[in-house]
Amino acid sequence: MTTAEILNSIMSTGPHLQPGHVWLAGAGPGDPRYLTLEVAAALGQADIIVRDALVSDMVLKLAPQAEIVFAGKRGGKPSAVQDDITASLIVFARQGKRVLRLKGGDPFVFGRGGEEAEALVDAGIPFRVLPGMTSSLTALASASIPVTMRGISRAITLATGHAAGTEDDVDWLALAKTNEPVVVYMGLKNIEKIVSMLMQGGRAPETPVAVIMSATTPQERIFTSRLETIAVDAEREQFEAPALIVIGDIVSMRSRLGVKE
Repeated sequence: MTTAEILNSIMSTGPHLQPGHVWLAGAGPGDPRYLTLEVAAALGQADIIVRDALVSDMVLKLAPQAEIVFAGKRGGKPSAVQDDITASLIVFARQGKRVLRLKGGDPFVFGRGGEEAEALVDAGIPFRVLPGMTSSLTALASASIPVTMRGISRAITLATGHAAGTEDDVDWLALAKTNEPVVVYMGLKNIEKIVSMLMQGGRAPETPVAVIMSATTPQERIFTSRLETIAVDAEREQFEAPALIVIGDIVSMRSRLGVKE
């Protein structure tokens, strides 16, 4: 068998998206090359795709038969309300549609997929979860930044930065004390607060930091700096969402692996 025949066989033998069912799927970090075979097969079966803002148009070209419903959620910009998104999934399913809820990255990593799955259970709607490549880990690998590295990193924390300085915030002082790498989602607008709290917690000002914008897409930009200057640098370089902030000594591996800035 050829490679194409093997791939087609794998995709054709998987589960089929049935009318009245919802699949919660992860589209990976952006480039269609990072789709799983399972998600690629689901794109060709859906009647309706409820897509997030971080799902690329190139991915959606794999589903010419589907109606596309935009449910983008972007910090600082007009966004759909989560309760409305969840309600629409239930309505479409009860209409007998084959529904694909398509999210950037993985649906269960800062994708609110757990909330949507819980609501589908309560409504009696059959569903499946289709994992996607987590944006942060894929972005780091493609940027030549090892997530873990013997002698440098024994663990890593994925944190959201959109609530920095509020009651819903994570404990940045505690994260600083671990001295392990932190990858921050949705933190660009609060980067100054985050940096301040990490340094208050004891993280060294010279700690290497990388900002990865629009990972794996043609718009990707990567900038490396130090913790004490990254807020000013990111503003000067006009970085904007979607962006990941990588904080820790693993960032220094990028240059050691031969990447020229």
